[in-house]
Amino acid sequence: MTGADGVRVSAPQLIVIFGATGDLARRMLFPGLYRLARAGMMPADFRVIGSGRRSPGTDEEFRERIAGGVREFAADHYDDDAWRDFAGRLSFTPSSADDGADLAEAVREAREELGEGTRTLLYLSVPPNAAQAMIGMLDATGLAADAALVMEKPFGEDLASARELDAAVARAVPEERVFRIDHFLGKEAVRNLLVLRFANGLLETVWNRDHIAYVQIDVPEEIDIQGRASFMESTGTFRDMVSTHLSQILGFVALEPPVRITAEDLRAEKLKVYRALRPIDPADVVFGQYEGYREEDGVAADSQVETFVALRAWVDNWRWQGVPFLLRTGKAMAATGHRVTIGFRRPPSALFGAGVFDGDARPDELVVELGDRPELSLDIRVKEAGAGLRLHRRGLRYAPSEDGAADAYEKLLLDAMRGDQTLFTGAAEIERLWEVCEPVLQDRPATRAYPKGSWGPEEALRLAGPRGWALADGDGD
Repeated sequence: MTGADGVRVSAPQLIVIFGATGDLARRMLFPGLYRLARAGMMPADFRVIGSGRRSPGTDEEFRERIAGGVREFAADHYDDDAWRDFAGRLSFTPSSADDGADLAEAVREAREELGEGTRTLLYLSVPPNAAQAMIGMLDATGLAADAALVMEKPFGEDLASARELDAAVARAVPEERVFRIDHFLGKEAVRNLLVLRFANGLLETVWNRDHIAYVQIDVPEEIDIQGRASFMESTGTFRDMVSTHLSQILGFVALEPPVRITAEDLRAEKLKVYRALRPIDPADVVFGQYEGYREEDGVAADSQVETFVALRAWVDNWRWQGVPFLLRTGKAMAATGHRVTIGFRRPPSALFGAGVFDGDARPDELVVELGDRPELSLDIRVKEAGAGLRLHRRGLRYAPSEDGAADAYEKLLLDAMRGDQTLFTGAAEIERLWEVCEPVLQDRPATRAYPKGSWGPEEALRLAGPRGWALADGDGD
């Protein structure tokens, strides 16, 4: 059996999913595991044990509940025979931070059934405030012994809690068996950033402050919180997105060439970037909240929680000194996009004169689309055909084939089963990013209202300077 990148996966796998009846498990984890099994990427021998405080009933009732999510979120791959084979490997055993004895026994029995060489993967899909207690239970019951641990972001709620959580993890599981998952890092386009940087001499020679004027990392969403008031009220967009997804992408854009493309070397280079990342000045941050958020079920009538963040960050090292990194994300916005835009500096003189341009004064830009349809484009100036001299902005585009491509969660689940940490985050990175974010958590900007379907507060539009945001009204395609 061969994985998506040609590396054989052979060891039997026992996967334990905590939070198995939650939204992430329904939308991503079980459909992802089913698709991997359907594509022949799972080992011949594997079992999945779901767990949580509340039992959904019998194993058969649990399987039927999971079937609904698989039919909805893996519809293109659904097959009755494949589902029956997959469902026969599923079971549910309740557990909590206070009581994991039954689960420990179920894991022991499953490992015996699967046989020698079985790898155990513990997937912790629980709220941040419950993670530390759950890890204590895994340690006390022996569930963590010889197991790998997969953890969902955010990793802690601030610097102090992140350090406490990392200490608890270190007592239970060695760092080489810890997989802090950030699904943005599993996206095909994010991985392609490494190829763009280091497989193309043309780009590598201009990937610095002498040629790049700005970097934008932009993840707006048209959807609102969609009933997830409890999560948003307890976490907020800054903790959910900036200290995790957006900063991780910044690390891949800004890192120096690693010695090799390995987990150890990539983490070392990203950590250097984060150490050079200036602590974020609250004056460079705009918080927003969409109008109507406080009417959502479960939201406090006077809530100041941000559903939108835009900020300007600076990497104070030789390569990036003086180049602004503009980060933006939010709910209920004008369009949905996942985009990195690299803006290049203009030529030193207006050789052709302003009259020959088509009215589009934007500089040359390299655009990396991070969404479900990953694309690369380089927007440059070209001459319009004809006798006169007229310049137009045109894009050179590349859309990679989606044949055989696994989605982000599938790729990362497969890597975790293989023990490959390359696209996962290390403890030192997490703690440094919380240090960078700490000034904003200590001195929160005022939360400004913005209309649903807009591009956020006016102050955020001004933050991007004369260029504006690359993803803006009329430019979302």
